[in-house]
Amino acid sequence: MAATNGSAGKRPHSVWLTERPPLKRKAEQPAGLDLDKIVGATVRLLDAEGLAKFSMRRLAAELGVTAMSVYWYVDTKDDLLELAVDAVAGEMALPDESDAAADWRDQLRVLATGYRDMLLRHPWAARLLGEFINVGPQSTAFSNATLRAMRRTGLDAERTSGALASLFHFVYGFATIRATHEARCRAAGISLDDYFEQVMTAISARPEFAETMELSSRIAFARQGRSALEMLDRDFAFALDLQIAGIEAMRDGTT
Repeated sequence: MAATNGSAGKRPHSVWLTERPPLKRKAEQPAGLDLDKIVGATVRLLDAEGLAKFSMRRLAAELGVTAMSVYWYVDTKDDLLELAVDAVAGEMALPDESDAAADWRDQLRVLATGYRDMLLRHPWAARLLGEFINVGPQSTAFSNATLRAMRRTGLDAERTSGALASLFHFVYGFATIRATHEARCRAAGISLDDYFEQVMTAISARPEFAETMELSSRIAFARQGRSALEMLDRDFAFALDLQIAGIEAMRDGTT
């Protein structure tokens, strides 16, 4: 029997899955305004002020137009945010696939590092990546590149999606936490090094953190002379190597 509830036959909403009639120039539309300009201004505002402060009215003021002028080009704020998150997806580096002998490990490193760098440049994108289905052209190009690289690992098809989830969820979590710490530091007007130093100083005299301090002091000694950003970059590179080694081990049946 066919379903009769109100959601039957509905598909997930996406600006990329919604057909919009072609724009017809009207006298009320500001000259020089187009969708690319609107999306570019959206990305700049989100970078500068964050997702919580973003509004169509604020965007219109930035562009020097009325909010209604923006709605000539998009139906909703969500549609515009979806366009913005796909625009920054276009910044992610894709591996050179012209060499058939290229190492899949290097290709995955390029993809994972590009994903991390994009999330650090645009911290607001992390939340939107969880809210939208991300089927825009830039996001799809990146997704297809990850699938092609993973296919070259030799993993069977049944385990490919799990391997992709493990790799890119790790990158997402690592980058999101780092971006949050960096945002807190900017808001407080201190460096990341000062932030970590303040945390360690605050807990150093607390007995419940004695084991933490002992372990942390060993780590600090091993990393002497390196900045917080250098340590984070080294940690990311090593953790990424662990991910790739895990894929290789599963492929070879050694685990």
